[in-house]
Amino acid sequence: MSNNRGRGLQANALGTFDTVVMAIAGSAPAYSLAATTAVLVGAVGLASPAALLWCAIPMLGIALAFSYLGRIDVNAGASYSWVGRTLHPFLGFISGWALVVSATIFMVAGSLPAGSMTLSLFDSGLADNVALSTVVGAAWFLVMLVVVLGGARLTVRAQLLMSGIELAILLLFVVLALFHTGTARTFDWSWLGFSHFDGVSGFASGALIAAFYYWGWDVTSNLSEETRNSRRTTGLAGLIGVGIVFALFEVFTIAVNVILSADQIAANDANVLGVLGEEIWPGWGGKLLIVAVMLSTIATLETTLIQVTRSLFAMGRDRTMPAALGKVHRTWNTPHVAIAVVGGVALAMFIASNALGSVGEILSDAISAIGLQIAVYYGLAGLAVVVAYRKMLFKSAGNFLLGGLWPLCGALFMFWIFVESLGELSSAAIAIGIGGLAVGLIPMLWYWKQGSDYYRPARLDATRTVEADYVPDEHVSEHARAYEGLPTDF
Repeated sequence: MSNNRGRGLQANALGTFDTVVMAIAGSAPAYSLAATTAVLVGAVGLASPAALLWCAIPMLGIALAFSYLGRIDVNAGASYSWVGRTLHPFLGFISGWALVVSATIFMVAGSLPAGSMTLSLFDSGLADNVALSTVVGAAWFLVMLVVVLGGARLTVRAQLLMSGIELAILLLFVVLALFHTGTARTFDWSWLGFSHFDGVSGFASGALIAAFYYWGWDVTSNLSEETRNSRRTTGLAGLIGVGIVFALFEVFTIAVNVILSADQIAANDANVLGVLGEEIWPGWGGKLLIVAVMLSTIATLETTLIQVTRSLFAMGRDRTMPAALGKVHRTWNTPHVAIAVVGGVALAMFIASNALGSVGEILSDAISAIGLQIAVYYGLAGLAVVVAYRKMLFKSAGNFLLGGLWPLCGALFMFWIFVESLGELSSAAIAIGIGGLAVGLIPMLWYWKQGSDYYRPARLDATRTVEADYVPDEHVSEHARAYEGLPTDF
């Protein structure tokens, strides 16, 4: 389906360890906890550990879907390609567009905390200054733009440094939290059950926010054309990433429930982790966790840039978006036009976001809107794997569970929280979430009329790919990797 005209991305740039680090960095544990905990507690109260637990199970189903689809179609567009080749090209385009829009919104939602966290290291009073936070956040964003422009290897080196320090700080606080004696309330197993949710709609709104916590591990699939032995590596790294961030999220949300009062959480909506750090280790704790959040935010800006630029690259290459987006830089082997376009749009949105209110208000609406878009493209990928592997599902119990039932349940869960949460969200969040998706219909219909080959796809069928002879990645040219087969034993 993809024409692969011109130069390709830098093949074999990433190894397994690199890819696992990218998956963890994509979910941004420290940033998600700092920026989203107050939103989650505001929605579901003490049930925040339960929302993360019950969202992790279907999220693993989606990670399995990405893993199995990545084995039979290596494409920087990931769900954009898979959904287009299994369900329908229109749904595939919407899948890709949902990622592009959610990632672009996130770059504004993520850059503001990067700015405010950096400022709070020097003066906590400056952190609430939206204009100054925007300037500093934009500066960090531009630094990451240059790093991503410099190629996959440079990107991973920067990521190893930032995420390495972040994870070391988080693990230190996991240990310190276990030995902390001062408590606002004692641990209760009911926090992991359903009793604290305000009915079905309350659970749905909590699950939508929890989906935002996990979002980002799938950057590994967008890097598949640049990863060694990517058919196995990218999916495995995604699953490991989801597992690691799940453990971190649970420990920290339980610690927040135990150590912080509701008033403390409400008063520090954009910096819950800093307050938690101060309680656990007065003097140094708050500052250290702010450093972790700052690094996490900057690191996830980088992975989000990769996701959106690789998706736009695949769309440009397929002529479903302007063809220039599919061009690759001669020296750096990166989609430089896509990177420049995303940078320009995001910076314009930063400036516009200044008019929208406080950092906390901007984050709350943006997180809910992104949650809606994530639910769409994750859900479609969960359906796509069932269609692609339909002839193999009844060959064994493993095939049926891991390649069919679990991803299908994950998909249905994503669509359910999408529909159920619409009644709970603010009109601003719905306008951003649904409006952002609707805008995609314009380029979709325009390029469909232009006759892009993407809209006449080669159907994705696991049996045909599995039966083909496998060619190891090392012996394949950059462009010939798209559809070679792999003996796919589940």
